[in-house]
Amino acid sequence: MSKEVNFAIIGLGMGANRAKTAATTPGSKLVCVCDLVEEKAKAIATQYGCDYSTDMNRVFERDDVDVVGVMTPSGTHADVAIKAVKAGKNVFTTKPMDIKVEKCDALIAAAKKAHVVLAVDFDCRYSEVNRRLAKFISDGGLGKLILADLQMKWYRDQGYYDGGFPAGWRKDLRYEGGSVANQGVHSLDLLLWWIGPVKEVYGRSGTLAHNIKTEDITVAMLTFKNGAWGVVETTTCSYPDLGTVMEITGQNGTAVWKGNVDLLKVKDKPDLTFDSLPLQPGPNNVIEDMVSAVTKGTPVAVDGKEGRRSVQLFNAIYESSRNGKAVRLR
Repeated sequence: MSKEVNFAIIGLGMGANRAKTAATTPGSKLVCVCDLVEEKAKAIATQYGCDYSTDMNRVFERDDVDVVGVMTPSGTHADVAIKAVKAGKNVFTTKPMDIKVEKCDALIAAAKKAHVVLAVDFDCRYSEVNRRLAKFISDGGLGKLILADLQMKWYRDQGYYDGGFPAGWRKDLRYEGGSVANQGVHSLDLLLWWIGPVKEVYGRSGTLAHNIKTEDITVAMLTFKNGAWGVVETTTCSYPDLGTVMEITGQNGTAVWKGNVDLLKVKDKPDLTFDSLPLQPGPNNVIEDMVSAVTKGTPVAVDGKEGRRSVQLFNAIYESSRNGKAVRLR
């Protein structure tokens, strides 16, 4: 391996951002980008001075690629990543890891067999705010956890679902789940990180405002293994877009998150401020994370097992919606 860790990015929607990060992060080098639209791939390659391809298999054949970033439609993540790891490449996928649990399991097994690093790019895990709150909760700052609320009220028009590449992938069940599996999965991952694993879920999903095969509204009740309860609401029907709010309540107090921690109140600590809480050092993005993992053997923020949890959760919500019964998670 060269002194720098060489990256290739496949899929240049959100992948264009990750290409920029790979080209500008110390210790990393962007050597290739890949997209089915040649004009897009060529433009980004020219911008960052790297090679480009429209054939991912050519990327996997390259000896100078150490890490492949998979930024394709959600339902293709595991299939593409498995090809990469079978070629001996370390790999990260964008969120979610995939839309099917069995595909996540196949990718985890393939990465283990190939002895390569596998990560899932939940960029919220790299935020200093979220890391600080995670440590505070883990250290018992809120006391015994009681209730976790997630309200994600976003707006997407029909054009959002009709567009993309391939056109319409966001409304196609082969490639996507819906509001909780696509937009809401970041927040599901944060809940699982902050609160812990879910024991049981009762959910209801529907399509109320768009011409799509996926869902645009989901409501679920969660029971966490530590005894806390949770309520999840996700939708892309909310005009105007009202954003995301999470409220975490324990016996000692409450934290309210809106991208930043807007409120932190703890009993008997009236002068406590969020900025005064300790922060554990860590990488700032998935590229830094992969560079450290590949060169130093450090664990990634979200490995395959951790990335699988949110996929298992939103699939359990969908299963509950279909059969009208609570679903227990193992």
